[in-house]
Amino acid sequence: MGRSEVRLRALRERLEEARADAFFSLAPPDNQYLSGFTGSASGIIVTRKEALFLCDFRYAEQSRKQVTGFAIEEIQGNFPKQIGERLKALGCAAAYDPACLTVAQLNEVRRFFRGKLQGVQDVVGTLRMVKSADEIARIRKASQLAEQVLEDLLETLEEGLTEAELAARFEYEFKRRGAEGASFDTIALFGPRGSMPHGRPTDVPLRCGHVVLLDLGCRKAGYCSDLTRTFAYGTMPGAWFEEIYQVTLTAQEAALKAVRSGVRCRDVDAVARDIIANAGYAKYFGHGLGHGVGIEIHESPRLNQETQVVLREGMVITIEPGIYLPRRGGVRIEDLVAVTKKGCEVITRSPKTLRVLGA
Repeated sequence: MGRSEVRLRALRERLEEARADAFFSLAPPDNQYLSGFTGSASGIIVTRKEALFLCDFRYAEQSRKQVTGFAIEEIQGNFPKQIGERLKALGCAAAYDPACLTVAQLNEVRRFFRGKLQGVQDVVGTLRMVKSADEIARIRKASQLAEQVLEDLLETLEEGLTEAELAARFEYEFKRRGAEGASFDTIALFGPRGSMPHGRPTDVPLRCGHVVLLDLGCRKAGYCSDLTRTFAYGTMPGAWFEEIYQVTLTAQEAALKAVRSGVRCRDVDAVARDIIANAGYAKYFGHGLGHGVGIEIHESPRLNQETQVVLREGMVITIEPGIYLPRRGGVRIEDLVAVTKKGCEVITRSPKTLRVLGA
C-alpha cells in the first residue's frame, strides 16, 4: 500500500469517528500530506470510497507527476465553487477543518452546497503530528543543509555587516545548495535587538561586543527545519550574557532529557520553565518551549503551559527556551528532536558551546 493510500485510510477512520461521509480541503499543507502535491492551489474531496484532486491549468502537468491515490480533475473557476458543486452532486454530509478555511471560502462553498457542513478541528493535522520514517529523514536532510550553511556563514561575519544582509545570505545559500527556500523569514539580530524573540532584521550593523541571535531553517523535499543559536561577536557583551546563556542551555538540556513518548507537552515545558524561573528570569521567558515541525514550520503539537497533548513516538518538535533582557539582548537555543519510546533523537548537531565569533 502506497503512502497516499495509507494516509487516506487513516483519514477515512477519522471521518467515521466524526460521522461524516466526506472531507474537503483547500489547504495546501494538508493537500500535500494527503496527495503529494506541492503547488500553492488545489482542492481535494475524500469520501468513504473515492478521492478527488482538483487543480487548474497552472498545475495540471505538475499534479500528474506528483499526485498519487487520487483521481485528478482539471477545473476552471474558483476552487470553493468547484468544491461546492461536487459536494452537491455527492449529496452527503462533509467535514472540513475550520482552522484551514477562510470565512469567504466557506461561504462560497455554501452558495453551491446546501447540505450539512461540519467543522472538525485538526482533521488532517492530527494525522500529521506523527511523522513516518521518510518524513523524519526529509526533516533531517533539511536540518543538515541549514546547519552547514550556518557554520559556513559564521566564518564570513565582519563588523559593518547588517542584520538584513546576513539574513539574505542565509536565504540565498539555502536555495543555492538545493533547498526550495527558507522555511520561514530568517531572524538575524545584533546587540540589544536580540531581546526581541521574533524581531525582523534591519540595517543595524554588527559591532564588537554584540550578541548575535540567529533563528533559521530551510525547506527541502517539502519539509522544514528549524534551528536557533546565539553567539557573541568580537568579545563577550558582559557577565550577564554568559549567565543567561548558561541558564538557557541548562534549561534546554534538561527539557531534552524529559522528552519521551507518553509525557505531556506541558510537563516538558515546565522542566525548562522552572529552571529559568528559579534563576530569577521567569518574566523574560514568555513564549512556549516548542512546537511541531513538518510540512509547515509550526505544526501541532505545541509545547506550552496550556496544551494537553501527550508526546508520541514519531513526533518531531523543537525545544527552544530563551531569556530576553530588554535593552541588553537575549539568548535562545533551539534543537529539532524526534520523539522515541524512551527518549528522543536530537536531529540538530550544531554545537551549543558559547562561542565568540570573529575573535
